[in-house]
Formats: sequence, structure tokens, C-alpha cells
Amino acid sequence: MTADPRIAGPRGAEPRIADPRGAESRRAELAAFLRSRRERLRPEDVGLPPGGRRRTPGLRREEVAQLAGVGVTWYTWLEQGRRINASPSVLDAIARSLRLHPDESRHLFALSGAAPPERPSPPGPVDPVVQRVLDALDPYPAHVVTPRYDLVAGNRADRLLMGDWRALPQHRRNVLWLLFTEPSWRRMLVDWDAEAAHSLALFRGASAEHVGEPAWSDLVRELTEVSPDFAAMWNDHAVASPTTRVKLFLHSEIGPLRLETRSLWLREHPDARMVVYTAADAATEEALSRPRDLPASAEWSELARRD
Repeated sequence: MTADPRIAGPRGAEPRIADPRGAESRRAELAAFLRSRRERLRPEDVGLPPGGRRRTPGLRREEVAQLAGVGVTWYTWLEQGRRINASPSVLDAIARSLRLHPDESRHLFALSGAAPPERPSPPGPVDPVVQRVLDALDPYPAHVVTPRYDLVAGNRADRLLMGDWRALPQHRRNVLWLLFTEPSWRRMLVDWDAEAAHSLALFRGASAEHVGEPAWSDLVRELTEVSPDFAAMWNDHAVASPTTRVKLFLHSEIGPLRLETRSLWLREHPDARMVVYTAADAATEEALSRPRDLPASAEWSELARRD
């Protein structure tokens, strides 16, 4: 005999439906998870004023609702484990508001029974012709970057100057990540503050066309968490466009270098540009033309490798 899924409740109440798949338990776990993530944040962590003394730690529910762009009552019901539907876009907004890292975001979606929003795939390899052009530019360092500053191709001279970023995980092959987390890059750039600020201004200028895209907002969130310098510069809201500039390097093996940078836009890859470094004086020209062997492996910091 098949059991009746309708289970008697209190007199006058609607019969309760059995929950064989544990949906009710998942909702309870979701509620507890959201509360724990909310309580670990301070208002200043998310750009809100401190707001004086609080009876309980962390953000208030109405503050999370405000940050995520949802109703306070709706969010309260979600934290209470009520049976409500949450779209992937709303869950993604809540994840960003609570500063969830990727594993926590996946946990949020799993508990909600929703499919996470599709993330953009990593940039693919450049056209073989572009790679041959890069290689032909040696001994001048050159690489190809996306608007988000993801490194997608480079030549031998670039690896000799910057380190072989191909040894890093795919999602860490990013100029901004290396600028703000890799000590060797900070030591190598003579005027690191100015160069980091300029690169971030370029990124911010390009980000206007990508507002709300997870790949962009996740990078900003992660760098804000690990780099006080990035957080301070990001709050400046400076913007810039690519220009020809002279950068000063002090390489541990090559010595001092004055390199002029120039950006070349690629017709076949309209979202990417080739950055070429040429010698700005005779001493740099001589230093670059001197034959050198590429180091067998690059020693990246743990932070640069971090998943």
C-alpha cells in the first residue's frame, strides 16, 4: 500500500506535503548559512557607514537586501527557510552582497536548488599568426591581454622580463593580480605606485562595459580582500585609456631598463590588444639584445598561485 504523501497538521491548517528529498532540510541549512555569512561582515566591509552600536554582530537583513536589490521581507523569508523561489540572478546578487568566495557561492546555489549563472570561459589561444608576430618581435617583450587584463599570449622576451606566467593557474594569469600580489613584480617596477594606479585606471575604464559581469566583479572583490593597495586605489575611481608610455624596470638579472610601451589593437581579436615593449635608450637596446637563457621555472609567490 502506498503511503499518502499528505500528512495531517494542526486542525484548520493545510495538510503538509511530505518532503522525501530533503527540501525542507536544505532550506533550513540555507537559512543558517545565510545568517552565518551575514553575521561575519561589518558594514564598512561592504561600503556602508558603521551605524553605531548593534545588538547582534554583522550586517542587518535590510542592509543585505539593499545591497542585493531585493525586498527586505523577501530576504527575511529566505533566511527563515520559507518555501520561496529565488532566481539565479537574485542568488548571484546575494552572493556578491555577502562577499561569498566561489566555493561559498556554489554552496548557496546548491542549497537553493538553482543552477549557478554561466561563467565566461577563459580566453582561448590567439591566432597562430598573432603568435608568430609576437615571436618575431623578440628581443622586445610583447604579450596579448584582454580588457580584463588576462594574459593570453606572449613571447620569450616577455617571459624573460615578467616571469613565465604560463606556470600559473588559468584564472591567475592576470596582470592586475600579479601587479598587486606578486612581490617580484613590485620589486621590478621602479615606480610601482604610478604603474599600478595607471593599470587599474585602464581596467576601470574598460569595466564600464562589463558592469555586473561575474568575471569582472569577482576579480575586484578578490583583489580588494587580499590587497589594501588595490582597495585604496579602486576607491579613487580613476580611469584612463591606453597610451604610449615609458616604464622603468630594475630586473634582477638584466639590470635597469627603460622600455616604451605601445598598444596595438588586433582586428581578429577586437576585445584584445598586443602590448609591445621597445627600448627607450641605447643602454636598454644593448641589454635586451644580449643573449640569455630563459630560467627553467618561475618561482611565483603562494598568493599569486592561490586558487
